[in-house]
Amino acid sequence: MRLRALLETDALGLRLLGGEDELDRTVRGVMTTDLRDPSRYLSGGELVLTGLAWRRDAADSEPFVRILSAAGVAGLAAGEAELGAIPDDLVQACLRHRLPLFAVNESVAFATITEHVVRQVSGERAGDLAAVVDRHRRLMTSGPAGGGPEVVLDLLGSDLDLRAWVLSPTGRQIAGAGAPLPAEVSATLAGEHLAATRTGRRGPHRAVTGGATYSLFPIRNTGRGATPASRDVRETVLSDWLLAVEADASDWPAARLDLLQGVTQLIAVERDRRDAARTVRRRLAQEVLELVQTGAAPAEIAARLRVAAPVLLPGLGTAPHWQVVVARVEWGEEGAAGGGKGAPGADPGQVAQSLLEEILVDPATVGPDSADRIAVAHTGDEAIALVPLPVVPDGTAPEDGADEEAGPAGTGGPGLHADALLASVRAPLSAGLADDGRLTLGVSAAVHSAEGLRGALEEARHARRVAAARPGRVCAAGHHELASHVLLLPFVPDDVRRAFTARLLDPLRDYDRRHRAELIPTLEAFLDSDGSWTRCATRLHLHVNTLRYRVGRIEQLTGRDLSRLEDKLDFFLALRMS
Repeated sequence: MRLRALLETDALGLRLLGGEDELDRTVRGVMTTDLRDPSRYLSGGELVLTGLAWRRDAADSEPFVRILSAAGVAGLAAGEAELGAIPDDLVQACLRHRLPLFAVNESVAFATITEHVVRQVSGERAGDLAAVVDRHRRLMTSGPAGGGPEVVLDLLGSDLDLRAWVLSPTGRQIAGAGAPLPAEVSATLAGEHLAATRTGRRGPHRAVTGGATYSLFPIRNTGRGATPASRDVRETVLSDWLLAVEADASDWPAARLDLLQGVTQLIAVERDRRDAARTVRRRLAQEVLELVQTGAAPAEIAARLRVAAPVLLPGLGTAPHWQVVVARVEWGEEGAAGGGKGAPGADPGQVAQSLLEEILVDPATVGPDSADRIAVAHTGDEAIALVPLPVVPDGTAPEDGADEEAGPAGTGGPGLHADALLASVRAPLSAGLADDGRLTLGVSAAVHSAEGLRGALEEARHARRVAAARPGRVCAAGHHELASHVLLLPFVPDDVRRAFTARLLDPLRDYDRRHRAELIPTLEAFLDSDGSWTRCATRLHLHVNTLRYRVGRIEQLTGRDLSRLEDKLDFFLALRMS
């Protein structure tokens, strides 16, 4: 706002004493002071209000005005309540430094002027930002994006003093202005947003974490593939971005809420661009998948992989090894048990495809284009990802099946590991799945040729079925679990499982409960020690004779002989299934 506008507002009781030629100066804020040197609190553009308590004699006016002028303030307003008339020495000092000077009628409180200035300046800033947002929206819908979401987030910070971040449904930071959010805060906000969205509540959603209050605005898809408002929320809840603003928007005026909605629409345009850029990678994955599933010749699959490698890993030079990840999202009561259908009207394969593209990005990676090395196709109700593994630092590719110290794609590690894959996304995704959804994933070993790709696909599918047999909203299994008893146990019917474990373990549990004994822990330690009396006794801090007594009691209660391999195996499986 301009100084002239303040002078023309009768309710403020301002009278101009000098500086008529400077009334077009812009006022960016207001400050009240009676310090002799307030320079440390000035940044330029302020209207300074003073009651003149700093003035002891005429000599004080010149240095005070000189300090204000050097700081670039817009003008000075002096109250008449303290001295009555404004001293002439102050008027002359302001004239010498070309600083506009106003007299404030004693009937007008400084708080009235402050409130008016703040309200006007804030309103104008919001209007200016709204115009910028509108201009950017028009530009981005007709041409290339100019800087991405960071541009508008910077404007929110500079013009409205709002810190904001764009987050994925897993809590990964896609864009932000200033310092990034801590990972645990981002994950918590994503979970809060997904949970609120599943309840059907309209945004913004309020969340408190880490000692701060945030308002969470959904970022809806606005492109040609946008989901109509009447469609099931489960189709998009696991893929939509959100805007997290460090502020409580519950008492914001409608104009500011509208402004933030405009910001989300602007960011949604950028999201649409990113989705469009994924089309090529999705098509490559779909072509490879169709070749693999139809039994095409390895040479034909290899040729398609050679085309995909430079797109997914530019500059690699040689074809990488590959891993396959299979994902499935299920909804409804049947889905909670592992065999449900998708949401009404939804394509479960597409829902899983969008989610898998996000899951396979390293959570520590910031930016909307960090999924450029991921190709995800879908068939039926499954999403299938082809993950290229870059050459490791020593110049070699990872060995088949290597997954030690594995991390997300693009991190330079030797491959994906099922447990690490969901470690940072399980909590927020569980909130989005709520009480009627499940996500299960299977991860294959690494393969180095087209001949191994069909086996990797089947391996990933088997691993996903192992994950689906486990309890929990978000589960994953890796190829290494397919070569052990872990593959078999999840598929044992519940009634058989209960009968088997009860016959072997219930007598021991009852005895432990009645006698406060520790037969079950002793059995576990004995099996873990491969039946070694010495190692087991040392582990339990027991005398060997005490250990022999406990094992004898176990054999007496169960009718089994722990020196026989068959009985050891039965106890081992019973403990694993219990």
